[in-house]
Amino acid sequence: MNQTEFVQIIQPFKDKMFRLAKRLLISAEEAEDATQEVLVKLWNKKEGIQEIKSIEAMAMTITKNYCLDQLKSKRASNLKIVHSNYKDSESSVYQKTEDKDTWSWVENLINDLPENQRLIIQMRDIEAYEFEEIAEILQLNEATIRVTLSRARKTIREKMTNTHNYGIK
Repeated sequence: MNQTEFVQIIQPFKDKMFRLAKRLLISAEEAEDATQEVLVKLWNKKEGIQEIKSIEAMAMTITKNYCLDQLKSKRASNLKIVHSNYKDSESSVYQKTEDKDTWSWVENLINDLPENQRLIIQMRDIEAYEFEEIAEILQLNEATIRVTLSRARKTIREKMTNTHNYGIK
């Protein structure tokens, strides 16, 4: 397999790998490094890569594992989140500020979730993976993923409701 063929295979999901790495590592620089490392690992396996059923699932699994290894080694422990995916060009300044604050709250709530819930929210709600794909990547059954996703969404919803009600019930 030559470099052009490899790029054509990897290109459709390279950004997803980066976003997953960024979700786990928080820092864009760390996520870029992680994505680069995973691409090198995939390049080293290029000869057998076409025989793999789902190259994307394999790449996402390698990305997840690499990032978790980085987190375990405490290299990424002092990084802060910066979110730049959300843009709305037709909103008023007030609405943009409100949206930014809300997204910031949601982002912080997602980051406070347990690791599995955080991964599943990222993959399902942000990356739009199907349950079957998430199950393959995380090596869990679909029922577990659905329950975990439901609990994560419920936690976020409850905390956002409390935030917007200023703690008044």
